[in-house]
Amino acid sequence: MDSLTQIVLGAAVGEAVLGKKVGNKAILYGAIAGTIPDLDVLAVHFTDTITAIEWHRGVTHSILFAVVMAPVFGWLISKIERKSPATWKDWSRLMFWGLVTHGFLDAFTTWGTQLFWPVHYPVSIQSIFVIDPLYTIPFLVFLILTMFQKRSSPKRQKFNRLGLIVSSSYLVLTLVVKGIAYQKFSQALDDQNITYLQMQNKPGPLNIVLWYANVETEDAFLIGSYSFFDTRPIQFHAFAKDHHLLGDWKEKRNMQRLIKITEGWYTITERDGELFLNDLRFGLINSDPSNPEFAFSYLLEEIDGEIYATEVDKNREDAQQLLSDLWVRIKGN
Repeated sequence: MDSLTQIVLGAAVGEAVLGKKVGNKAILYGAIAGTIPDLDVLAVHFTDTITAIEWHRGVTHSILFAVVMAPVFGWLISKIERKSPATWKDWSRLMFWGLVTHGFLDAFTTWGTQLFWPVHYPVSIQSIFVIDPLYTIPFLVFLILTMFQKRSSPKRQKFNRLGLIVSSSYLVLTLVVKGIAYQKFSQALDDQNITYLQMQNKPGPLNIVLWYANVETEDAFLIGSYSFFDTRPIQFHAFAKDHHLLGDWKEKRNMQRLIKITEGWYTITERDGELFLNDLRFGLINSDPSNPEFAFSYLLEEIDGEIYATEVDKNREDAQQLLSDLWVRIKGN
């Protein structure tokens, strides 16, 4: 999820763990705990693109990281807060829950997370977009109400508990809605006599009313959209896999790493003699399937026998147009 959401979650968890004892300092350090895992994005400044993608939502989002690092961070806080009634164990417990809940929340998104690192088993439930105001805003309101209550006030616990209950209930709702949308896509594929190998669905940006499906066939991927306000049948647009364009590159180590990252949901396109890998898991950022611009696309180059990937800059105008088109699409076809 986005940084603000993770800060709010970490702060609320910190309050639940230690708010009675240290008041708003529990919120402060909980917010810090909720931020720490996402510092892995700094890897892009120190390594190549493929390695940075592998590290993102990797070790720092794992249960093992929370177990190992919580006592370390707890010890550091105990040294900073020497006069606090909280002990090293108290701070360690706060940091553990702040770190581990970050990874669990990210597991609900499209990108997913490596909860069980070093075992490679990415958890990606794909039931909520990385930014969802309906999850974050009510949660944030309850957190603010909590902060303005005295440490000993029953209202403080009540508001924080309500924030956690409402946000958690919304996550459960996303699972229910995802299941309904999945059935709609599955039925549409059957009605249109489309034979496919596998299918996954995920929410559109900022909402859980509009959903998208990626469908794999023998030689192409299909992308379809469905709004709960739709009145016409679901349409699927085909994008050729064109994996053959990779030639011998497909067997090279870095190429295999990149394919593993996409979990096989990728197409290859050729433009002006250059090859691009498109990660289909995150969809398109324009509404023109005849001239697609994918949210994540990488220029592939071979240098001294090694394959290197460079992320293609996104077209801001297309992104702005996508947001303006989003509301229209949510209202139904």
